[in-house]
Amino acid sequence: PEDGIEKSSFSEATNSRGLEQFMHVFQKLQVQASKILPKVHKELGELVGIDGSLIDGTMSMIWADYRKGSKKAKVHVGFDLNRSIPRKIHLTDGNGAERPFVSQILSEGQTGVLDRGYQCHELFDQWQHDDQLFACRIKASTQKKIISQNVVPADSIVFFDAMVLLGTAGINQSQQPLRLVGYEVDRVKYWIATNRNDLSAEQISQAYKLRWNIENF
Repeated sequence: PEDGIEKSSFSEATNSRGLEQFMHVFQKLQVQASKILPKVHKELGELVGIDGSLIDGTMSMIWADYRKGSKKAKVHVGFDLNRSIPRKIHLTDGNGAERPFVSQILSEGQTGVLDRGYQCHELFDQWQHDDQLFACRIKASTQKKIISQNVVPADSIVFFDAMVLLGTAGINQSQQPLRLVGYEVDRVKYWIATNRNDLSAEQISQAYKLRWNIENF
């Protein structure tokens, strides 16, 4: 109607729609929004924050198993860090694994920005093999075999920049070298594993800092 509809009528109408219909609308809207919103931090390339989060489900959502008597779904989000909007969304039951969705969310030329929960040396190798870009925080205790080191400016927050193999040889060591950047902010040290060799170490730290936008979302 030209004058719109009442909120209660809209709510009633949406209850009769399925997930597939809402996903179709979402995909159309995010394409429109991405053309309108300004792109910030162009120098860092297309950054996509990736994370998973539990959301409450209704008891009728029989597919959303989590634990006995509790229905939860897990939403896997690819968040455009340059425009601060979600770009891709996948839903699984509450126990759904998060790491497999990285490859499904990322498109060619995009860099996935990931927290420590996505650390997996085997996947790091696979992503490099598939030419998928990433910047993933890793645990400080991770074993690091240094292959070569880059010069670190004396007045920088960065204290480490090198090509390394991650993990323990014969157990979980990565097969392909990757770049590891270490920096410190407010007495907290961050270790970022990445295959973005075109950026400075400071830019890598900036890219990871932008990941917090998906937490806010």
